[in-house]
Amino acid sequence: MIEVVKIGGNVVDNPDALSAFLADFASLPSPKILIHGGGKEATRLSKTLGIKTTMIEGRRVTDADTLQVVTMVYAGLINKRIVSLLQSLGCNAVGLSGADGNLIPAKRRNPEPVDYGFVGDIDAAKVNSDMLYSLFNGGFTPVVCAICHDGNGLLLNCNADSVAGAVAVGASRLGSVRLTYCFEQPGVMRDVADSNSVIPMIDEAGFEQLRADGIVDKGMIPKLHNALRCARSGVSEVRICSSQALLGSSGTIIRSER
Repeated sequence: MIEVVKIGGNVVDNPDALSAFLADFASLPSPKILIHGGGKEATRLSKTLGIKTTMIEGRRVTDADTLQVVTMVYAGLINKRIVSLLQSLGCNAVGLSGADGNLIPAKRRNPEPVDYGFVGDIDAAKVNSDMLYSLFNGGFTPVVCAICHDGNGLLLNCNADSVAGAVAVGASRLGSVRLTYCFEQPGVMRDVADSNSVIPMIDEAGFEQLRADGIVDKGMIPKLHNALRCARSGVSEVRICSSQALLGSSGTIIRSER
């Protein structure tokens, strides 16, 4: 089983939580891949540099200055911090962007109806599975940030959840894949104020009903859309859980009806 794990910014920004999470991740049997973003760190650096941060519906507008910041933060500071911590745990990690080894080609998003700037969309079919195979075969654990490229020399800022999903689908061409999204909640909950209200399993019909009932909304909708797309595209299992539950079985399992 290939493990693909996406880590949320709440863990990336918390040194103690990050150390605990990475200890669990390092203990997973290989092959495995870690995907990360780092939006809060990018926002802090932008403020320090006097660069305005603009968000539309929770998504960062990436102008030329912001692209430089997110590349420095995601592909540099955060990526290498995680790699060095994993190395200290005996996990032979290698830090990558989507441009390295042509791992994740992307296409700049259409500026209509909303221009997000240098933001990319990914076709999972173009993820370089041969590159992943070579890394696994060499005993390496890829740590991948959300900076991709268009094949013509342009870097693009991509959504880290989408990167994780595309990489999981690409890895599924090599074997069975489990994709785990770790974030600040214990799973998808019927009541966000009640940590015991985790929904154990969601399929496509269930998702539509939960959305119609207003139980899932806002940022959870694209997360579940992405998870269901992965489940339809060859990923064996998709789980949404707390970063503290990586080694357990709690959380919400997403399944396709195919």
